[in-house]
Amino acid sequence: MSNYSLVKPYLITRSVSPENQETPISFVEADRIENRLFYRRNHFSYPNLSYTSSWLPVNGAMQRPTLFSMEDLFRFPSKTIKVLLECAGNKRSLFEPKVFGEQWEKGAVSQGYWTGVPLKSLLEYCGLSAQAKEVVIEGYDQGKRPDTDKVHPFKRSLPIDKALHPDTLVAYQYNGQPLPYKHGCPLRLIVPQWYAMASVKWIKQIRVIESEFEGPFQSIDYIYYPNKDDNEGAFPVTTLNVNSTIQKPVDHDKLDTGQHTIKGIAYTGEGKITQVEISTDGGKSWTNASLENEPSEYEWVSWSHQWPALEKGEYTIMTRAADSTGRIQPMKPFWNRKGYGYNAVDQIKVKIE
Repeated sequence: MSNYSLVKPYLITRSVSPENQETPISFVEADRIENRLFYRRNHFSYPNLSYTSSWLPVNGAMQRPTLFSMEDLFRFPSKTIKVLLECAGNKRSLFEPKVFGEQWEKGAVSQGYWTGVPLKSLLEYCGLSAQAKEVVIEGYDQGKRPDTDKVHPFKRSLPIDKALHPDTLVAYQYNGQPLPYKHGCPLRLIVPQWYAMASVKWIKQIRVIESEFEGPFQSIDYIYYPNKDDNEGAFPVTTLNVNSTIQKPVDHDKLDTGQHTIKGIAYTGEGKITQVEISTDGGKSWTNASLENEPSEYEWVSWSHQWPALEKGEYTIMTRAADSTGRIQPMKPFWNRKGYGYNAVDQIKVKIE
């Protein structure tokens, strides 16, 4: 075995404190990302957990507020689902004009198998109030925000219908192992089809409320602001946009003339991926790529295309995906000043020599 065959890809560092690292998406072969390569997104330092963090209070507008132990949760019927998580800021570095924030490239997206108890099971056990409107999930991670001197926990809410979706999980395992510490141990929320800010890590408390939650990670961050200088037309970040990413070749590769495989992934937050198209001439003509696995609602589909690159020169390769709701990747992204939801047609350049 050569030394080269022992080389493994690593996470790509975006910041150290708090830790933000992206998956080396061009060098990921599997469709189940191991913990070592799962992207990491944090607003604050990692929380210090204690014995009390193995208990889960579920309270608020309900008939039977309950403090659940881990053993209690294990007694509920469990569910395992394969779910993709994508940071709302994935591909932020591609926006023009540039926007401020973590300059993610294309790797703030990963997926695997999550096991846990449906949040619905816990809420129904506790007996929801008839006036219940939202479910607030609070994490143990906390810190100061740049726009205030106060210490804020990371806290988000879900509308009641999303909280009661049978696949919204309080997860305690990833890929068949206890949830890794850096990904929310002992409990994290998994909200399929929404950007990953909704999948709160290190759950400290779940509280049902009869009003709208207005914490800063709900009412200031994770909002689409279409204008640079005012908040007119703002609306919340929720469902994943339809998206695709070219994994190989990598941008600005030099290649020999001959047959080359273009491959990548595509995913969406509504319905399923139905089509991925490839252009090797900068968008003048398009060809259907081959979908390599059966598209599902919660995970990416891998695709590939065989490209006979017979003439030397520079080429712009593009890919665009469409889903079963009729959504298709646009040529230009929806620009917003916090840089969320980038999903323009993906493109790279290569040189054939």
